[in-house]
Amino acid sequence: MTSTYYTGEERSKRIFAIVGASSGNLVEWFDFYVYAFCAIYFAPAFFPSDDPTVQLLNTAGVFAAGFLMRPIGGWIFGRLADRHGRKNSLMISVLMMCFGSLMIACLPTYGSIGTWAPALLLLARLIQGLSVGGEYGTTATYMSEVALRGQRGFFA
Repeated sequence: MTSTYYTGEERSKRIFAIVGASSGNLVEWFDFYVYAFCAIYFAPAFFPSDDPTVQLLNTAGVFAAGFLMRPIGGWIFGRLADRHGRKNSLMISVLMMCFGSLMIACLPTYGSIGTWAPALLLLARLIQGLSVGGEYGTTATYMSEVALRGQRGFFA
């Protein structure tokens, strides 16, 4: 039987790993919330129409596409995490989310590049959805592995 007590150094390393993994999850979901909250403001820039409802529905469709990529991201990043380590998988997924967010921030409007604007917005959201799908399952597994014994279910 092993002891459930850890030294101060072991405990601080575990807590640091848990905080790091949790903050990655926070960043990824924050990007989803910002998109949803600001959709009404940037919909006219990417989807030209005289009807604001059509613009908002198009923006919501692009938002939904991000959620459709989550299972694929979970599968891809799950295999990546099993073969190359959870930490590497988490780093790649967070960097992908940052890239997708930066891409959205730098996108020109429909008035500048025409139909490429909504297509690139969709591509950025697909990248973000893939990232969230990969990060969510990998984080839960990683946190349960580094959590203190007896607290694995709580942290996962």
